[in-house]
Order: sequence, then C-alpha cells, then structure tokens
Amino acid sequence: MTVATKDTKQPRPLPAPNSDFYDILSTLPAEEVAVVKQVRAFMEGKVAPIITKYWVDDAFPFELLPALKDLNIGGVAMKGYGCRGGSSLLFGLVAMELARFDVSIATFFGVHNGLAMGSIYLGGSEEQKQKWLPPMARWDKIGCFGLTEPLVGSGASGGLLTTAKREGNTWVLNGQKRWIGNSPWCDISIIWAKDVADKQVKGFIVENKTTPGFSVEKIQNKIALKVVQNGEITMKDCRVPEANRLQGDMSFHDTARVLKMTRFLVAWEATGCAMGAYENALKYAQERLQFGKPIGSFQLVQDLLAKMLANITASQCLIGRMAQLQANGKLTDAHAALAKAFTTAKCRETVAWARELLGGNGIAADYNVGRFFADAEALYSYEGTYQMQNLIVGKAVTGFSAFV
Repeated sequence: MTVATKDTKQPRPLPAPNSDFYDILSTLPAEEVAVVKQVRAFMEGKVAPIITKYWVDDAFPFELLPALKDLNIGGVAMKGYGCRGGSSLLFGLVAMELARFDVSIATFFGVHNGLAMGSIYLGGSEEQKQKWLPPMARWDKIGCFGLTEPLVGSGASGGLLTTAKREGNTWVLNGQKRWIGNSPWCDISIIWAKDVADKQVKGFIVENKTTPGFSVEKIQNKIALKVVQNGEITMKDCRVPEANRLQGDMSFHDTARVLKMTRFLVAWEATGCAMGAYENALKYAQERLQFGKPIGSFQLVQDLLAKMLANITASQCLIGRMAQLQANGKLTDAHAALAKAFTTAKCRETVAWARELLGGNGIAADYNVGRFFADAEALYSYEGTYQMQNLIVGKAVTGFSAFV
C-alpha cells in the first residue's frame, strides 16, 4: 500500500508488516536462515491461501503433506537417524514460522517432531531409534503423544489411570487418553501408562492401525486449533511387545524430559501466534479507512500496535536465550516453564488487542485475526497450564514445592 505525503502528495510505500523487530532471524547461520525462509515460502504459498477454510470446516489439509515432506524439516535439532539436525534456535524458529501463519500446522509439527519423535530420541533404545526415527523424519510415519487422560491433566506425574501389565514379553495396556493431537489418523502413538507392578510411568510405542483393542474417536466442536485433529484414545487389553516399550524410560522423571522440550516448543509457537495476529492487524490498520484516513494513522491504534510489538519482541528475546541454554545443555524445567507461561500469557494479550483493533471484523475468520485469537486459548492451556508452569518456577526460586 502507498500513501501520499503532506508536502508532495506523491505516494510513498508503507512499511511491510514485520514482527521480527530486533532481527532475531539474523542470529542464525546462513544455511539455517535459508531453511526458515523455505518454511515461510511454503506457508505463504501453500498454507495461507487455504487454511481459513480448513479451520472453519474443522478439517486437516492432507494434500499439503507431500509438499511438507519436501521441506525436509523432520527431526529438526536431532542428530542422526535421517533427521534434519540443526540448532535448537532453528528448531524454535521453524515452529515460530509455522505458527505465524497457522497455529494448528505448528501444533501438528510439534506433536510429531517434538513429542512423538522426541520421546523415541530421548528414551528409545538404539534399535528403536534406528527403526522408527528415519521414517518419521521422512514423514512416512506420523506420530502422536498420549499422556493426558479424560480425568487426569495437570496431575499426570502421579495420577495416571492408564495401566500397563507385563505378561512375559508382552505388555497389556488399558485406559483412555484425551486431547491427543494427530491421533485420529496417525500411524503410531507414544502412550504413557503406569506399570501395575512398580507403579512407575513407562512409555510405549503403539502401532495404531494394527493393534487390536486400540480405537480413537475424533473430538468434535472445538473452538481452537480446529485444523489439528484431536482424539480420545481407548485401549482395551491392547497387547504391545516388550520391543515397543521405550527402553530408556523407567519413571515420570523420564517423561518430563520430553515435556521440557515441548514447553520449549510451545513458547515459540505462542510467539509465532502473536506475530501472525500482529501482522494481520497491522496490514488491516494500514488499509482500513475511517474519517477519510487509514486507522493506522490514529494515536490509539498506534499505541495498540506498539504494545503488541513489545510483547512479541520481549518473547522473542526470552526464547532466543532459552535456545542458547538448550544448546549448551543448561536448560532446566524451570527455564522452559517460565518461557511457556510468559509467552502464552503475552500471546493471549496480544491477540486480544489485534482482535480489538479490527472491531467487528475481528470475529470473522476471513480476516485471519479471529483464528489466531481463538487458537491462543489452546496454547495458553496445553502442555501444562499457566498456573502449573508458575508453580514449577516458584519451586525453583523458593526451594519449596507448592504442588498438592
């Protein structure tokens, strides 16, 4: 868009919406910058034109999977086993770039790459890594992560109701999992269950389509993350071989290693969600005319935009430092928890301002901002609520546990 200057009345170009105000992307090496730009081109060219319809229809765009495979981002930040590799910062920036256009696509990526692949990468035996990670890195096998249950969310560390009972070289799983992204159609599920013998949580690789007693019902009528297909898994005497038990996971402490990675990822997704809402709101403000002028020229609108950008920039700087800690092996549960809590809260605030800026159009999906506004609610709650994250931080800084 162009606007005439006061002095010459000649049109001049307006700044393009850019939420990377402190140029975080430039901190990557050139080859990793190229990966992020490739992801951006994919999202701009193939996802952005169709995603609103899929969001409204509560459907997943399966036709995008071949192009997604061509991006070669499976196994980002994982070494070997056919994985993409790269830095922790690249992992975060890829997730942020995906969420900048659609949080559901970013969540699909995070569940598969961060949770499912991450569980095998961190807790699997060498044989399990060799078997499962290469096809997952190629997106030939898609995974999900089954921890949350219908009656157990925040209390998963000690209260899982899904059980695992060993019978020779076989484990028998019984129970339910809920809100499991990708589960209605994916190939494998990482299921966490309490061993009836020692009462410890263990992880299992369940092959969805060939395991008797394993069923999934799609969750309907969501108001957020409508493109991601969430399901409720039911297991009735599912028999899983010992070879599919994650050999490095013997307690919930091992599960928590994966959750730390996930909180890391959600912080990037939340920041990307805020970026998407801000950039759409800014473009709208540059084009929407009231009283004969673009609303972007009004003081109150500029105040909103500046506050939104400040939230985004603060989040980017925090998670950029978090990626450095991760790369140096210094990232703690409390670091990840603080990042997840802060960025999702600031995302929630930012998308609300974006919706406010659009007025009535802010609730129409066609203007994009409403989609980010709704999806932010899921980010705020999943992978550990805001309050639970703060209790993790509180324990770290005070030395006292306030958990029930």
